[in-house]
Amino acid sequence: MKKFALGRGLSAVAGLLLVAASNPATAESLPASTAAVDATAKPMALLKPATAAVATVSGSVIQATPAAAVSVTLAPAIAKEAAWLRSNGWQLYALVDRYSAGAPLDEQANCIAVAVYHEARGETLEGQLAVARVIMNRAASGRYPGTWCGVVKQPWQFSFVRNGYMPGVDEGSTAWHNALGVTRIAINNAVPSLSDDVLWYHANYVAPSWGRRLTRVSQIGAHIFYRA
Repeated sequence: MKKFALGRGLSAVAGLLLVAASNPATAESLPASTAAVDATAKPMALLKPATAAVATVSGSVIQATPAAAVSVTLAPAIAKEAAWLRSNGWQLYALVDRYSAGAPLDEQANCIAVAVYHEARGETLEGQLAVARVIMNRAASGRYPGTWCGVVKQPWQFSFVRNGYMPGVDEGSTAWHNALGVTRIAINNAVPSLSDDVLWYHANYVAPSWGRRLTRVSQIGAHIFYRA
């Protein structure tokens, strides 16, 4: 009976070692910017492998001495962080500056940033945020293409787009950095802007006929925004 119990215990330990060897996920697999390793943690080779764990007759393993800790700190969501910063007096310009740098935007978010850059870089940051919001609203409305890039590249909608092609941007410019910050804030719904039903806008120096059929919501800078 003792041999049987001992055999089961050794099998359990061997099984744990096999699982550990086959699972490569560690804190090192996280992006360097999001993982913080406790300075007191020791390599596994420096722990006490012989007496740190005890296998019971039932096959379970008891950790006799806890291993040194490894802590992982993930960056807070932009929405949550921005809400806290706003409650502590941060204005939109400061938030845009903060979020002008960060992880690269994916293709869809980049379409918003390029649109903000070409459509509204001469506007206030509030106006740029409103343009980004219209693009997002259209994609979610069911009345326009269902992706942000689809909305931006839809024929006859945004004047800077030619045959589905979006011109380049000056990546070193303040205007582009602002567009990136505005986009990150917009896609995380980090700062209140236009309501979800605002789907149209135009510059105040033109008077399209469709504007008379819609309800004017507000004017931000040179852009007038509408809902149905």
